[in-house]
Amino acid sequence: MNLVESLKMALRSLTANKLRAGLTMLGMIIGVSAVIALMAIGQGATASITGQIQGMGTNLLFVTPGASTQGGVSFGQGSSPTLTLEDSAAIFSEVPEVAGVAPQANNRMQVVYGPNNTNTSILGTTPDYQDVRNSYVASGDFFTQLNLDSRSRVALLGSTTAQALFGEADPIGQQIKINRVSFQVIGVMETKGSQAGGNQDDVVIIPITTLLQRLSRARTSRGGLVVQSINVQVVDEQSMQAAVQGIGDLLLTRHRVNQPDFTIRSQEDILSTLQGVTQTLTILLGAIAGISLIVGGIGIMNIMLVSVTERTREIGIRKAVGAKHSDIMIQFIIEAMVVSLMGGLVGVLLGFGISQLVSGIPLGGQPLRTVVSGDAVILAFGVSAAIGLFFGIYPASRAAGLDPIQALRYE
Repeated sequence: MNLVESLKMALRSLTANKLRAGLTMLGMIIGVSAVIALMAIGQGATASITGQIQGMGTNLLFVTPGASTQGGVSFGQGSSPTLTLEDSAAIFSEVPEVAGVAPQANNRMQVVYGPNNTNTSILGTTPDYQDVRNSYVASGDFFTQLNLDSRSRVALLGSTTAQALFGEADPIGQQIKINRVSFQVIGVMETKGSQAGGNQDDVVIIPITTLLQRLSRARTSRGGLVVQSINVQVVDEQSMQAAVQGIGDLLLTRHRVNQPDFTIRSQEDILSTLQGVTQTLTILLGAIAGISLIVGGIGIMNIMLVSVTERTREIGIRKAVGAKHSDIMIQFIIEAMVVSLMGGLVGVLLGFGISQLVSGIPLGGQPLRTVVSGDAVILAFGVSAAIGLFFGIYPASRAAGLDPIQALRYE
């Protein structure tokens, strides 16, 4: 018997018991659709994080302080006040691979406009922040080098902060108070959205000199103005390693230490770390959904064993007229695989529909993004075929092993 004839017989057998075949396929449909939908969510999260990191700017390095210790207890990376505004200027002037530098000093403070107020992040930086971090104004103007040198009390609002303080009104030209110090709003930043570090639009940006002189007077033991991080833009991707080496050597010399009291990370480092987390989560979600595929496979084996019992006499007749052991095996394996593959096909379509349905749903202030990749579809469909084959072998072997004399006597 050829494969085409075996396939026709398998389809006739399944259509003779439509309800049972449909319920058997249901396990595979649920399993495959769950795998597709959950992996789409995980891959969408990976793609979203990648886009956000790349949206920070290009060829970036992030220099942060090391860990401070007290009583033998470490307070974690970034807690030691070792980076200064002067370090930032030295990096720009003395490391040839550096194209731009934007130091940051951060603090959370109360911002007030009339009866409205909000507690938000106050970010002190320089005019180069726009180009280094790919962050520009949507309306108004960014502050200038003159504002930086004169410690001007000017401010730019993130879109979330502008909405909280002014609603639909135009904030440009208005006076706000940051810790009871008046600032004039000169611009509103483009919407950047959220990322792992929080809402990038819930911010007020002011000249770093203004922040360090008027709102925060943190200094190192040698009198330097403390910053929380230094954003460094490298001239090109090929110069990244040389820039890391140059910045490291420079800061070791300036800080007069033998071991780094700072950390230098690149976009690729951050991206690979976050992608590793999301990919692990995607695999975990896929594995959880894959359990239902196993359950569906067990259901197929169960139904095929029932089918063998019901068709014992038919098997005996086929053997009596010359059907070989392999013919019986192939017939029942094909029946199991047809059920599995049809369930897998419907499951792929259903999983794609579910992923499209949930895409765009707000989650944690950000729209959920889903990505259905060809790899996920091939994996889910391939696994469903493998499960049909694996769980169909035992019933097929049992059917092929029936003694034709005993099978003909079966009622």
